Amino acid sequence: MNTMQHMRRGAVASIPMIIGGIPFGLLFGSLASSYGLSPWFAVAMSAFVFAGSAQFVALGLIALHAPFWVIVSTTFIVNLRHLLYAADLVRFVKHLPMPMRIIMGFGLIDETYAAVRPMYEVGAADEKNGHKVYLGSFLSFYVMWNVTTILGVLSGELIPSMSEWGLEFAMVATFISIITPYLKYKAFWLCLLSAGASSIILSGLPNNLGLLVSAVIGVVMGYVVDSTNKTISDSDENMQEVSK
Repeated sequence: MNTMQHMRRGAVASIPMIIGGIPFGLLFGSLASSYGLSPWFAVAMSAFVFAGSAQFVALGLIALHAPFWVIVSTTFIVNLRHLLYAADLVRFVKHLPMPMRIIMGFGLIDETYAAVRPMYEVGAADEKNGHKVYLGSFLSFYVMWNVTTILGVLSGELIPSMSEWGLEFAMVATFISIITPYLKYKAFWLCLLSAGASSIILSGLPNNLGLLVSAVIGVVMGYVVDSTNKTISDSDENMQEVSK
């Protein structure tokens, strides 16, 4: 396969989540008008930040005239989950030139990770072509996000009440679609339940800190269960070898 064919595979794998993200992008664009901000501000943010949920957080804080350090620190905390994605993907991309890795870092969003990461597991992507598949997914999301932001800005000016339509549910639905395919093992279920419960308990922490703490709790719980299962599996294999 050539580069375009690999990129097309990444784009096709992303279509279900792209569809789910369309209302999300429309809502973001419409909020700029409802908050009294310049339409160009929302367009520029989608083009140069490309951070989905963090853009919503930043837009709300900017509309409230929050201090700059609060805006930066809050969006930083919200985006810390991407460090987990990067840590998982680094083994597949560490051989690539730095400029390519920088581009991939810019395009590392929840949906692209969810679309491309399973392809490494089934052999549909590897160290030789995985970055091409990744770029296809990233660029398709990038185009969708920027186009829907522009449409949302235009729609928000024509339909001022658009931000009250409840389109934010698209974000919830998108994240549900991301995690559902992984709920096949005990470790993933424990990760989901522990992170979900702790996020409710810690929801009162400032600057969305509860989100970060809950993510860490979920990762730790999942890691502990996964490590325990591997230890038990290794022990069973050793017992079988001894019995032979």
